Amino acid sequence: MSLLQGFSFKKGVSLIHRLDPRSKLLLVFSLASSAIIFRGFLLPSLALLLLSLGLIVASGCAGQWLKTLKGLILLSVFIFLVNWWYVDAFYAASMVSLLITLVASLSLSFLTTIPDDLSLALVKLGLPYELALELSMAIRFVPTLAREAQLIIDAQRARGLDLEAGFIKRLRNLIPILIPLVINTVRRSYRVAEAMESRAFGASPKRTWLFDLKFRGVDYLVTISSFALLALSFFLVYRFL
Repeated sequence: MSLLQGFSFKKGVSLIHRLDPRSKLLLVFSLASSAIIFRGFLLPSLALLLLSLGLIVASGCAGQWLKTLKGLILLSVFIFLVNWWYVDAFYAASMVSLLITLVASLSLSFLTTIPDDLSLALVKLGLPYELALELSMAIRFVPTLAREAQLIIDAQRARGLDLEAGFIKRLRNLIPILIPLVINTVRRSYRVAEAMESRAFGASPKRTWLFDLKFRGVDYLVTISSFALLALSFFLVYRFL
């Protein structure tokens, strides 16, 4: 469950926290797209990885994101070994850099953006409010489900459930964990639906907002930098690589 730690909001006062969510979404898109463009090329992949990690550190969320990095270790080793076997070590390292850059860039958005602000940003970008709300609620409940799953695992272990046995037995022993987790999730969804209906959700086609989003000078700077990074990536990969 440590992998999910990087996808829950952490309150902070850093410059990245204060950015408009739309500029952060564009920054994330630029970093992720550039990482995909440079897949297979080690040096630019490492440069993007360092940039993403630097932004994580600047946001003040490095400690929480390290838990996510810990959850990526096994997957990173697997990707490295497979690509090393079929291609070479440099290509394998670039693919691991791609994975970590994608996770770091996405985590940067989730760690520094309140889910409600992210929902409003998506609406401002033209996404229907219902879809934006669904995405916001999904993001909000990811850490909740992770904590609940860990509580169920601890409770079942206290009752003697063995999760350290062979692979087949471990799969069979996941049933006592999945059943209560699914039941609690369904119950929670019903409670949320009833709460939304009691507040007349969807009764008015036009919504108002308590707080509004406004672009500031630093947001324009981040937007221009994001477009510049994306353009530079396309130029370098087609001109020199």
